[in-house]
Amino acid sequence: MKAITFKPRLLSCLRHYNKKTLTADIMAGIIVGIVALPLAIAFGIASGVSPEKGIITAIVAGFIVSVFGGSKVQIGGPTGAFIIIIYGIIQKFGMSGLTIATLMAGVFLILFGLLRLGTIIKYIPYPIVVGFTSGIAVTIFTTQIKDLFGLTLSSVPSDFIEKWIVYAQHFGTADLWTTVIGIVSIIVIAITPRFSKKIPGSLIAIILMTIVALVLKNHFGISSIETIGDRFSIHSDLPEATIPAMSWDVIKSLVPPALTIAILGAIESLLSATVADGVIGDHHDSNTELIGQGIANLCSPLFGGIPATGAIARTMTNINNGGRTPIAGVIHAVVLLLIFLFLMPLAKYIPMACLAGVLVVVSYGMCGWRSFLMLMKNPKSDVTVLLITFFLTIIFDLTVAIEVGLIIACLLFMKRMAETTDVKVIMDEIDPNDETDIKLENNEHLIIPKGVEVYEINGPYFFGAGNKFEEVMAAFGDRPKVRIIRMRKVPFVDSTGIHNLTNLCAMSKKEGIEVVLSGVNPKVHAVLEHAGFYQLIGEQNICPHINIALAKAREIVGATD
Repeated sequence: MKAITFKPRLLSCLRHYNKKTLTADIMAGIIVGIVALPLAIAFGIASGVSPEKGIITAIVAGFIVSVFGGSKVQIGGPTGAFIIIIYGIIQKFGMSGLTIATLMAGVFLILFGLLRLGTIIKYIPYPIVVGFTSGIAVTIFTTQIKDLFGLTLSSVPSDFIEKWIVYAQHFGTADLWTTVIGIVSIIVIAITPRFSKKIPGSLIAIILMTIVALVLKNHFGISSIETIGDRFSIHSDLPEATIPAMSWDVIKSLVPPALTIAILGAIESLLSATVADGVIGDHHDSNTELIGQGIANLCSPLFGGIPATGAIARTMTNINNGGRTPIAGVIHAVVLLLIFLFLMPLAKYIPMACLAGVLVVVSYGMCGWRSFLMLMKNPKSDVTVLLITFFLTIIFDLTVAIEVGLIIACLLFMKRMAETTDVKVIMDEIDPNDETDIKLENNEHLIIPKGVEVYEINGPYFFGAGNKFEEVMAAFGDRPKVRIIRMRKVPFVDSTGIHNLTNLCAMSKKEGIEVVLSGVNPKVHAVLEHAGFYQLIGEQNICPHINIALAKAREIVGATD
């Protein structure tokens, strides 16, 4: 067993650190911190918590991910992917439940890293990732309709379909000025990249729309534009670390959402790190990254924060602005901390419609409609997984979507693996030109003696393919004296395959038929030995290649004649 390794990239980066790299990291960190500010506020509010909790998450998690993570340039913080799951946990278990679930997710992530599951998580089927990401995007968009148009609603239903029914019934209550603020915010964010690559459009939209809202309110008497201060009390005091009261019943009930947070965080962080590797030509340590993400999710909730993970948009902003070491992520956290301490009270003037506009743009970026449409052209099995995951995400919740999606993907994988394995019967002779384990000097055909049947297993012999032998043999009415089973193309055999093979050998023995195994590779040979095949058919009947197996068969046939 390999030793557990935990090697934060910060340590290796500091060995050759210099003034030039520091300057680049400082500039990148400042810009990323500014970019992260509106997103942290928006994600916090959309998740059902106060805006400062979003910023606290970005500060604490951003700092820890950079210090303990396995990527040079990863930027951690709250992301849109968590909005729906966080909101659902708060509605059902309250803030204390969210804190406990996040702590549990942190423990799960650390275990993922210690168990070296980083590489495995990256292989979660792409249709599942696209399905729940697109579903999350649609759900985020749906939750912002009320604030975007200023609808007069006493409460918004949690159910997706019910939401749209209520929106349709109350759309006549939309406020004109709120709608203008929201739509203009979206336009500003969309066109900003054409003029500026450095300053984020979301920040420009927030500053511009906040000023417009203040002017309309103070000079034109328009008070219908709701701001953050109208809905939340803004605090800029540093929170003290607190541990919530826990009970075994609460912990058990929070295992599914906590596991969902952990899996989602692992997928998003490793996806972000992989994308970053392709840009900077580096290779992150996926298991160290998971441990770093786990530590971040252990610490963030203690200070009132919410779940966090690696953020692709902020990570790419970091790279594009010159960040090349984790120091840039540390600087980003420090910048957010200074903004939190000295400028947080100003956040109360930000219009809710503007934040809704920011999240509408975020949801559009997340939806991946091009990838969705491309996957719709794939095999029906992939389309099935995609659509089921997508609709379960928007109609039920993300926990159900991930669980069902993974189960369906596993079943389809097993089906495909079973389809790659086949059992065929070789009649009369074997052509050496089509074989790899035959040793003949003149490429003569190997003749199969009378009374001998040769079967060949192509592919892994596991539970999905275990019954194929019975189906093939049922088609042959003659009872041979020897059955040769060629296993040169069997890379592994599982317990079900062993069970079926044992039954075949036992049944053949009762019928007076000898079984000879041919071309067994060392790994499979060791499994067969451990399973007692030496006692069942004899060690001499497990042959390294077909020449010896046929010679053994001739010997058996000759002895019985």
